[in-house]
Amino acid sequence: MELKAGDVVMLKSGGQPLTVAEVKQDEALCLWMGMEGDLFRETLPLAVLVRVEEEDEEEDENEDEGEDDDE
Repeated sequence: MELKAGDVVMLKSGGQPLTVAEVKQDEALCLWMGMEGDLFRETLPLAVLVRVEEEDEEEDENEDEGEDDDE
């Protein structure tokens, strides 16, 4: 899997989206916001990450837009 800074990923085991800040060899520095607004960063092996598809993000946005139409 080819990752670059700015890609959105998540752990293969699930969890919240992480943003890739930097990629070095077999690991990526990832950033994410905690539940209380704290910024976290962790270097993770590429083997535990999966890229979040843009289609998934667009579907979520479309669902949000659809909710407004029902009101």
